Amino acid sequence: MAQRPAAEITSDWPEESREAAQLVVDKYGEPQEATDSYLIWHAPGPWKRMVASKDFDEHLFPAPHNDSVQSVLDYRVPPEKVSDLARFDGSVVVDRTQGEVSARCHDEEANNLALNLMHDVVTAAKSVEEARAYYAKEFADYRRGEPTPYMEKLRFTAVSDAADPDERILSDEDLAEAQREGERKKG
Repeated sequence: MAQRPAAEITSDWPEESREAAQLVVDKYGEPQEATDSYLIWHAPGPWKRMVASKDFDEHLFPAPHNDSVQSVLDYRVPPEKVSDLARFDGSVVVDRTQGEVSARCHDEEANNLALNLMHDVVTAAKSVEEARAYYAKEFADYRRGEPTPYMEKLRFTAVSDAADPDERILSDEDLAEAQREGERKKG
Protein backbone atom coordinates (compact mmCIF):
# COMPACT_ATOMS: atom_id res chain seq x y z
CA MET A 1 0.00 0.00 0.00
CA ALA A 2 1.04 3.57 -0.56
CA GLN A 3 2.41 5.46 2.47
CA ARG A 4 -0.27 8.19 2.39
CA PRO A 5 -3.97 7.66 1.70
CA ALA A 6 -5.09 8.39 -1.84
CA ALA A 7 -7.49 11.09 -0.61
CA GLU A 8 -4.58 13.00 0.90
CA ILE A 9 -2.46 12.67 -2.24
CA THR A 10 -5.27 13.75 -4.56
CA SER A 11 -6.51 16.61 -2.39
CA ASP A 12 -4.67 19.16 -4.54
CA TRP A 13 -5.38 17.44 -7.87
CA PRO A 14 -7.76 19.07 -10.36
CA GLU A 15 -11.36 18.03 -9.71
CA GLU A 16 -11.51 16.04 -12.97
CA SER A 17 -8.53 13.88 -12.01
CA ARG A 18 -9.45 13.62 -8.34
CA GLU A 19 -12.96 12.35 -9.09
CA ALA A 20 -11.69 9.83 -11.65
CA ALA A 21 -9.07 8.53 -9.20
CA GLN A 22 -11.67 8.23 -6.46
CA LEU A 23 -13.75 5.91 -8.64
CA VAL A 24 -10.77 3.54 -8.83
CA VAL A 25 -10.15 3.79 -5.07
CA ASP A 26 -13.83 3.07 -4.41
CA LYS A 27 -13.69 -0.09 -6.53
CA TYR A 28 -10.18 -1.45 -5.84
CA GLY A 29 -9.11 0.15 -2.58
CA GLU A 30 -5.95 2.09 -1.84
CA PRO A 31 -3.22 1.93 -4.50
CA GLN A 32 -0.06 -0.12 -4.02
CA GLU A 33 2.13 2.77 -5.17
CA ALA A 34 1.70 6.52 -5.09
CA THR A 35 3.54 9.72 -5.85
CA ASP A 36 2.29 13.28 -5.77
CA SER A 37 1.21 12.83 -9.41
CA TYR A 38 0.23 9.15 -9.76
CA LEU A 39 -1.71 6.40 -8.00
CA ILE A 40 -0.85 2.87 -9.18
CA TRP A 41 -2.73 -0.38 -8.61
CA HIS A 42 -1.14 -3.72 -9.55
CA ALA A 43 -3.42 -6.51 -10.81
CA PRO A 44 -6.76 -4.92 -9.92
CA GLY A 45 -9.62 -6.90 -11.42
CA PRO A 46 -8.79 -7.94 -14.99
CA TRP A 47 -5.95 -5.44 -15.38
CA LYS A 48 -2.19 -5.79 -15.23
CA ARG A 49 -2.22 -2.34 -13.64
CA MET A 50 -4.24 0.83 -13.41
CA VAL A 51 -2.78 4.31 -13.12
CA ALA A 52 -4.66 7.44 -12.11
CA SER A 53 -2.79 10.65 -12.84
CA LYS A 54 -2.98 14.20 -11.58
CA ASP A 55 -2.60 15.52 -15.11
CA PHE A 56 -5.39 14.91 -17.56
CA ASP A 57 -5.75 15.32 -21.30
CA GLU A 58 -8.70 16.83 -23.07
CA HIS A 59 -10.04 14.25 -25.52
CA LEU A 60 -12.68 15.15 -28.09
CA PHE A 61 -13.53 11.63 -29.34
CA PRO A 62 -16.38 10.78 -29.38
CA ALA A 63 -17.43 13.84 -27.33
CA PRO A 64 -15.37 16.16 -25.09
CA HIS A 65 -14.14 14.54 -21.88
CA ASN A 66 -10.92 14.25 -19.87
CA ASP A 67 -8.52 11.30 -19.83
CA SER A 68 -6.72 10.55 -16.56
CA VAL A 69 -7.22 6.85 -15.73
CA GLN A 70 -5.15 4.27 -17.60
CA SER A 71 -5.99 0.55 -17.69
CA VAL A 72 -3.16 -1.73 -18.87
CA LEU A 73 -3.31 -5.30 -20.21
CA ASP A 74 -0.84 -7.84 -21.53
CA TYR A 75 -1.79 -8.11 -25.19
CA ARG A 76 0.24 -8.68 -28.35
CA VAL A 77 -0.75 -6.27 -31.11
CA PRO A 78 0.66 -7.28 -34.50
CA PRO A 79 2.87 -4.43 -35.78
CA GLU A 80 0.76 -4.06 -38.91
CA LYS A 81 -2.30 -3.24 -36.74
CA VAL A 82 -0.71 -0.43 -34.70
CA SER A 83 -1.55 2.27 -37.25
CA ASP A 84 -5.16 1.09 -37.34
CA LEU A 85 -5.35 1.44 -33.55
CA ALA A 86 -3.88 4.95 -33.71
CA ARG A 87 -6.59 5.87 -36.22
CA PHE A 88 -9.26 4.26 -34.05
CA ASP A 89 -8.58 6.08 -30.77
CA GLY A 90 -5.58 8.13 -29.67
CA SER A 91 -6.12 7.04 -26.08
CA VAL A 92 -5.27 3.43 -26.97
CA VAL A 93 -1.52 2.97 -26.60
CA VAL A 94 0.53 -0.03 -27.73
CA ASP A 95 3.87 -0.94 -26.14
CA ARG A 96 5.10 -3.67 -28.46
CA THR A 97 8.31 -4.45 -26.58
CA GLN A 98 6.57 -4.94 -23.23
CA GLY A 99 3.57 -6.62 -24.85
CA GLU A 100 1.10 -4.18 -23.36
CA VAL A 101 -1.86 -2.25 -24.61
CA SER A 102 -3.67 0.37 -22.59
CA ALA A 103 -6.53 2.79 -22.76
CA ARG A 104 -6.57 6.12 -20.94
CA CYS A 105 -9.96 7.67 -20.41
CA HIS A 106 -12.13 9.14 -17.65
CA ASP A 107 -13.20 5.82 -16.10
CA GLU A 108 -12.75 2.06 -16.23
CA GLU A 109 -15.95 1.51 -18.21
CA ALA A 110 -14.75 3.77 -21.02
CA ASN A 111 -11.43 1.91 -20.98
CA ASN A 112 -13.34 -1.39 -21.31
CA LEU A 113 -15.14 0.07 -24.33
CA ALA A 114 -11.92 1.26 -25.96
CA LEU A 115 -10.04 -1.99 -25.35
CA ASN A 116 -12.90 -4.24 -26.45
CA LEU A 117 -13.02 -2.27 -29.69
CA MET A 118 -9.21 -2.40 -29.93
CA HIS A 119 -9.53 -6.20 -29.86
CA ASP A 120 -12.22 -6.06 -32.56
CA VAL A 121 -9.93 -3.97 -34.78
CA VAL A 122 -6.93 -6.27 -34.19
CA THR A 123 -8.98 -9.40 -34.96
CA ALA A 124 -10.70 -7.71 -37.94
CA ALA A 125 -14.14 -8.15 -36.37
CA LYS A 126 -14.62 -4.41 -36.99
CA SER A 127 -12.92 -1.91 -39.27
CA VAL A 128 -11.52 1.28 -37.77
CA GLU A 129 -14.57 3.17 -39.03
CA GLU A 130 -16.99 0.59 -37.60
CA ALA A 131 -15.17 0.65 -34.26
CA ARG A 132 -15.34 4.45 -34.07
CA ALA A 133 -19.04 4.42 -34.95
CA TYR A 134 -19.76 1.73 -32.34
CA TYR A 135 -17.77 3.64 -29.72
CA ALA A 136 -19.91 6.74 -30.31
CA LYS A 137 -23.12 4.68 -30.20
CA GLU A 138 -22.29 2.97 -26.91
CA PHE A 139 -20.97 6.21 -25.39
CA ALA A 140 -24.36 7.80 -26.14
CA ASP A 141 -26.29 4.66 -25.12
CA TYR A 142 -24.74 4.88 -21.66
CA ARG A 143 -26.27 8.33 -21.25
CA ARG A 144 -29.60 7.05 -22.63
CA GLY A 145 -29.69 4.27 -20.05
CA GLU A 146 -29.46 1.66 -22.81
CA PRO A 147 -27.38 -1.56 -22.58
CA THR A 148 -23.64 -1.03 -22.98
CA PRO A 149 -22.11 -4.51 -23.31
CA TYR A 150 -18.66 -3.27 -24.35
CA MET A 151 -18.46 -1.04 -21.26
CA GLU A 152 -19.53 -3.72 -18.77
CA LYS A 153 -16.45 -5.93 -18.94
CA LEU A 154 -13.65 -7.10 -21.17
CA ARG A 155 -14.99 -9.43 -23.84
CA PHE A 156 -11.66 -11.18 -24.42
CA THR A 157 -8.94 -12.65 -22.24
CA ALA A 158 -5.61 -10.92 -21.79
CA VAL A 159 -2.61 -13.14 -22.49
CA SER A 160 0.63 -13.51 -20.65
CA ASP A 161 3.86 -13.72 -22.63
CA ALA A 162 2.76 -10.96 -24.99
CA ALA A 163 6.16 -9.22 -25.05
CA ASP A 164 7.77 -8.78 -28.47
CA PRO A 165 11.50 -8.01 -28.19
CA ASP A 166 11.65 -7.59 -32.00
CA GLU A 167 14.45 -9.04 -34.16
CA ARG A 168 18.14 -8.38 -34.08
CA ILE A 169 19.54 -6.95 -37.31
CA LEU A 170 23.07 -5.96 -36.22
CA SER A 171 25.45 -8.84 -35.49
CA ASP A 172 28.24 -8.67 -32.92
CA GLU A 173 30.61 -8.40 -35.89
CA ASP A 174 28.64 -5.41 -37.28
CA LEU A 175 28.84 -3.68 -33.89
CA ALA A 176 32.57 -4.40 -33.51
CA GLU A 177 33.24 -3.01 -37.00
CA ALA A 178 31.22 0.13 -36.23
CA GLN A 179 33.22 0.56 -33.00
CA ARG A 180 36.52 0.23 -34.91
CA GLU A 181 35.34 2.80 -37.48
CA GLY A 182 34.40 5.20 -34.71
CA GLU A 183 37.80 4.81 -33.04
CA ARG A 184 39.61 5.41 -36.37
CA LYS A 185 37.63 8.62 -36.90
CA LYS A 186 38.60 9.88 -33.46
CA GLY A 187 42.09 9.02 -34.43
